[in-house]
Amino acid sequence: MDIVSLRKKFAELFVGGSSGELIEVHAPGRVNLIGEHTDYNDGFVCPMAIDRRMVILARRRNDGLVRLHSASSSQTVEFPVDRAVPKDGPAWALYPKGVAEILRQKKLITTGMDALATSDVPIGGGLSSSASFEVATAFALLAANNAQMDLVDLALACQWAEHNYPGMPCGIMDQFISAMGRKGYAMLLDCRDRSTRQVPLNDPNLRVVISNSNVKHELVMGEYTARRHQCETAVKLIKKKFPNVSSLRDADMDALEDSRLGMDPTVFRRARHVITEIERTIDFAAALEARDYAACGKLMYGSHLSLRDDYAVSCGELDALVEIARVVPGVYGARMTGGGFGGCIVALCTADAVATLTAKIESEYPKKTGKNATTFATVASEGAHIVK
Repeated sequence: MDIVSLRKKFAELFVGGSSGELIEVHAPGRVNLIGEHTDYNDGFVCPMAIDRRMVILARRRNDGLVRLHSASSSQTVEFPVDRAVPKDGPAWALYPKGVAEILRQKKLITTGMDALATSDVPIGGGLSSSASFEVATAFALLAANNAQMDLVDLALACQWAEHNYPGMPCGIMDQFISAMGRKGYAMLLDCRDRSTRQVPLNDPNLRVVISNSNVKHELVMGEYTARRHQCETAVKLIKKKFPNVSSLRDADMDALEDSRLGMDPTVFRRARHVITEIERTIDFAAALEARDYAACGKLMYGSHLSLRDDYAVSCGELDALVEIARVVPGVYGARMTGGGFGGCIVALCTADAVATLTAKIESEYPKKTGKNATTFATVASEGAHIVK
């Protein structure tokens, strides 16, 4: 990303109305290494920040107006921050608008900014392009107002923005890792109490490879809603015998088996995925700390099979990518990542295996699916920050 060109573009876009030094904010996208559909069941997730990011160049204005230009859409929006932020304009603008509104409500901002936003996080691939936009916006607005905010509170504010402006009922993982990721570390996040543990992921011979299936199925919100309801149903049935179970986080396979009589088989499978996935996520973090990458890989493959068979959120294209990765020497493990029905897989491999894996996907994936995948290697990167 050429910052010099961005500065030139900023100067062309915004003439007058703002003053002072340019603020340069970077906020990364993320990939979830393991722990899928566990967040709304009070479980654990293990994401890492990637080296693709949202960059915002901003300058403080002398009034309560925000002028924000999106390079990806070639559109500029204007909205106030000294009064209620309207929910209008193009869909992409609802993410930063929601952030501005919650910071306004918290009385942290009164002054606007001119801002240019650009990103190399793939949109729609399940790598949290929206969360990186929200977090970068929060950092920029706070800097323009000489205000500060606890990072946990900032992440929760960005989650509020996504719930209330674009209306996406996201969990807390995306905003947490974008705001609080550390270079060379993955994050084990407890979605119940929001505590985090940084897990070393700094082996110079290790790489994380992301391959985007370039498939995005429609009507998935209904599928997600159905699965959440199935998990809630399982909890109600388990609770009859085990009253201390308030979510699937509290259950184990023995409790699920003891409650199986009269349980719909589909509900049983959904609960089995969540219970075993929470266990896999905890075990993965321990194996990663021990640098036991073979164990990490087995857990990743186990996660994918569970998501495919028990939770039924994979698709043929994701399965094809995982099977291609499985036979490449140096690949420890691979799995679908994100909500499912398309999006990306994530693979853990040696640095030497990246070229072979990429070439294998480029040659085999089109044969299997008639589509092309977009593949890149990444490492655990720094969370959101202001470039001095």
